[in-house]
Amino acid sequence: MSSHQSGSSSAVKVGEFYELEVGPDVADSAHFNEDIAPTKVQERTWNTWNVAALWVGMAICVPTYTLGGVLTAYFGLSVGEALLTILLANVVVLIPLTLNAFSGTKYGIPFPVLLRSSFGVLGSNIPCLIRALVACGWFGIQTLFGGIAIHILFSALIPGWAALGGTGEVIGFFLFLALNLMVVIRGSESIKILETLSAPLLLAVGIGLMLWAMPKVSITELMAVPANRPEEASFASYFFGGLTAMVGFWATLSLNIPDFSRYVRSQKDQVMGQIIGLPLTMFFFAALGVVMTAASASLVGETISDPINLIGKIDSPFWVVIAMLMIIIATISTNTAANIVSPTNDFQNLAPKKINQTRGVLLTGAIGVALMGWELLKKLGWIQSDVSVEAMYTNWLLGYSSLLGPIAGIMIVDYFLIKRQQLNLAELYKTNGIYAGFNSAGLIAFAVPVGLTLFSLSTGTLGWFYQYGWFTGSLLGGLVYFMLGNRASSPALTGAAVNS
Repeated sequence: MSSHQSGSSSAVKVGEFYELEVGPDVADSAHFNEDIAPTKVQERTWNTWNVAALWVGMAICVPTYTLGGVLTAYFGLSVGEALLTILLANVVVLIPLTLNAFSGTKYGIPFPVLLRSSFGVLGSNIPCLIRALVACGWFGIQTLFGGIAIHILFSALIPGWAALGGTGEVIGFFLFLALNLMVVIRGSESIKILETLSAPLLLAVGIGLMLWAMPKVSITELMAVPANRPEEASFASYFFGGLTAMVGFWATLSLNIPDFSRYVRSQKDQVMGQIIGLPLTMFFFAALGVVMTAASASLVGETISDPINLIGKIDSPFWVVIAMLMIIIATISTNTAANIVSPTNDFQNLAPKKINQTRGVLLTGAIGVALMGWELLKKLGWIQSDVSVEAMYTNWLLGYSSLLGPIAGIMIVDYFLIKRQQLNLAELYKTNGIYAGFNSAGLIAFAVPVGLTLFSLSTGTLGWFYQYGWFTGSLLGGLVYFMLGNRASSPALTGAAVNS
């Protein structure tokens, strides 16, 4: 009689991967549903190009385009320094991205389920909800950009639409919201198709824009513009502040990359796909933003750092329509993958029997709308406010990256150093299994750097700890977890009954 029939679930080894034969012990658990169950090996179909396309689709978006401007305006870097910082930050962030993707590919599990190993089945909800809230905020911001693009598109196509002003943008926001939610509700295959089709299109448009703008800009003059920081100030502190913020840009994805790597067909595909897809796309698109912003003065007579408004000022309805369609595709491909998939899984982790994938998606949408509520009311003219979305997300990148750093450090140390890449697949879903409840080592290792960050913010001492939050947090979180996790005896962690 097999363990499967007798009621206990077992991990089955297929080549280098594992999948779960689900018995009643896991199927009936309060911490299991089909959407967060390990993917079957035949469902792992993404190849190198699909992974690279995922990153191209996520990296080409309005916030990436404005990063060069953010670094020169807020972080006192010159254009050359800003672009170098963006390239370096994305090479740095590849390290946690590829490492955290390994477990997803090997075991087919999403991010919240992997967290159960280091934080406990119940404890995993704490980092999950922190990650989910950032994603909902970003989802709101991207949907705002998408809504403005829809409004400008309709203004070019429908006589009189432009007169709606802010109301038109709010209508656009909700139309764009519905498009995004539809893609994710249809599942991972629809995201794969969307990203794979949109990536070459977006790259082609980016290259076209670059070729068009280059003759209108003197690159040597652009590179010669001095940085707007005090002359005697040291380059290092400005550079590392900017680097931390740029690492913070994808710090979120470096945690929940298992949400995607669980669909990849080999470790080589996930590693190569990320190396090909991320650093160069981010560098190219941020560079495009810098060049286009510089060219905007000669194109439309004023300097505009936001591509949507820049294109909206071009006096050709045909090109405005084409460009807005591209921006809408770019923003959907970023938003669905980067900002909906993760919170959908995170909310399911809270109560898998009550929240399935569709409900998780709708919950993400509702919270995203609530977080952007003040901006929507402002557009409708119902409230007055001076807070800009740009200022908000610049501060947010720094602040939040310092919260997410420790989680990345803990996950990597747990999987590679303490568990030695061996997880008990069935136990991750059980209420009373070896990962049950709260893992105090994970929670303490998370609380120490977060406590230091809050101390640094409230007292003004140890400013460097907050300023380089992602680096200090991930290193300290990983170190504390390594010390505590090694002291706790690690239970036998291979699959329950492993059949080949």
